[in-house]
This record gives sequence, structure tokens and C-alpha cells, in this order.
Amino acid sequence: MRGKVNQYKPSGKSIKKRLYRDRFLYLLAVPSFLYLIINNYMPMVGLTLAFKNYSFAKGIFASKWCGLKNFTYLFGSKWAWIMFRNTILYNLVFIFAGTAFSIFVAILLNEIKRARLQKIYQILILIPYLVSTVLIGYLVFAFFSDANGFVNKSLIEPLGGEAVDWYLTPAAWPFILTFVQLWRSFGYQSIVFFATIIGFDRALYEAAIMDGASPLQQITKLTLPLLKPTVIILVIMSLGRMFSTDFGLFYQVPQDTGMLYEVTTTIDTFVYRALMTDHDIGRSLAAGFLQSVLGFAVVMVTNFIVRKAEPDNALF
Repeated sequence: MRGKVNQYKPSGKSIKKRLYRDRFLYLLAVPSFLYLIINNYMPMVGLTLAFKNYSFAKGIFASKWCGLKNFTYLFGSKWAWIMFRNTILYNLVFIFAGTAFSIFVAILLNEIKRARLQKIYQILILIPYLVSTVLIGYLVFAFFSDANGFVNKSLIEPLGGEAVDWYLTPAAWPFILTFVQLWRSFGYQSIVFFATIIGFDRALYEAAIMDGASPLQQITKLTLPLLKPTVIILVIMSLGRMFSTDFGLFYQVPQDTGMLYEVTTTIDTFVYRALMTDHDIGRSLAAGFLQSVLGFAVVMVTNFIVRKAEPDNALF
């Protein structure tokens, strides 16, 4: 019969039979489900505090509602434009520059033919990703200290220049922070791209070599197009954190220097400083809630655009 769709609906008996058959698999999944509920869903009750004037004495549920007052605090400050500008621009630079550099390193790793050397390089480039931000802050200070820093004492002064007080020079810190972020994050992303590259069909490269393709042509005509789905997925996921920043990078690395607030203040550091002064939990949760909603909106819009342009490469 035309228009009739044959849909199979499992009976209750077949569902019970399947549950009994896979009972051990479901049992293995229980700890993961419990972790997801406890760590991700139960704390969502605290989101109500973003709309309340929280009182430690009254608790979460007894505290009075205040509407959007906590959100207007973010936009009512003179730092509103600065922190949103810094958060968005830094993240855009980190995403696109970091992705390009990580792909470059992954391609270089793929060109190393000795397996042992590949493993050594993978370990070396991954070390910065595992280092504490506090330690990275001390490393940066060792380079840029005005009194004994490597840059002043070993580079500028021997060449006849005057020592620069880097922690009082805001114009230099967008470049310093970008370099530090790329240095500490490219290793993890490079390994992800490298794992994708080694999974490509080698027959394609052998055919390209037979056709006389140079190494550069193999990269531009084969490797990069084949990497495109992975790149799109990782970029979309990164855009979900567009309104969040690494607190340690913007607080610990510049050592919370007041002269650098113009270029180091992001939403996260602004809220932290406000909390240290006003001890207002509602404003902090409002900022976190706003970051999540805006990040979700960016992911949805980006994925919608990708799905319209290239449906096969969309995240969902």
C-alpha cells in the first residue's frame, strides 16, 4: 500500500529480554551515569542563585528572588566593554591561530618516519599542556622580569637597549599571552590531528606519488581536505567556550598586575575580582550562566551554518 510505512515497535517482552541479555553492560555503565548525574545535573539546582539575592543564612531555596539584577551588574560596570572585547578577541585568536599551528605540527610529526622519534616528539610537545598554570606564570616572570629577566638581561641590554618593565607595558601582553597559550595548548591539539592523519588511507598518497605529486601538493590536495571534518568539529566545540577563558592564563601569568587590566581583564577575572571584593555568589553564577547560554547559542548558530553549507561535516 502506497504511503504505508512499516515501523517495528518492540514489545515489552522483547525489551525485557534485551535488558536481561545486556545486563552486565548496563551494570558497567552505572558508575558513569552516577558521575554524570552527581557532577553535571545535580549542581544545576544552583543555577537558581543567578536570579536570587543569595543569603548564607537563608540558603538556596529561602533566598529572595531578584530577577535579572545579577546580570545587569555585568553590563553596568565600566569594564563591561573591555572584558567582553578581550574575552571574544583572545578566544578568536586562540582558536584560529592554535588550530593552524597544531595542524602544521601534526603534519610535521607525520613526516617523521622513525616511530621512536615520533613518540619522543609527542611526549615533548604534550608536556606544556600538563604543566600547572602557576608554574607557567613563574616561567614567564623569569623571562620578563624587569630586574633579572632573560629578555632584558640576555637580549635587550647586551644589544645596547634599555631594560623594559614588561609588567607595566600593556601593549606587549596580547602577544605574550597569545604565545603562552599557543605554546601550552598546541601539543594536545597536534596529537588529535596527528591521530586523524595516520588513519588516512595510505593508498591515496601512493597514488598521488605515482602521479608525480610533490610533498607540498600531497599536503594541500589530500591531507588538508581530509582533515576538514575534524577541524570543523574541533572549531565548533571551541566556539562553545567563546565566552569563557583560562583563568590562570589571565590571572596567574600576568600576576594580577593592575597596570595590565586593560588587556588582561576577561569575564572570568572580572567576576573573580568582584567576588573577592563584594563576596557576591549570585553575580558569579550569573556570569557563569550567561557564559554557558552564549556559548550554546554560538555552537548552535555555527553548526546551523555548517549544516547548510556542508551537511556531512556538521557536528549534529
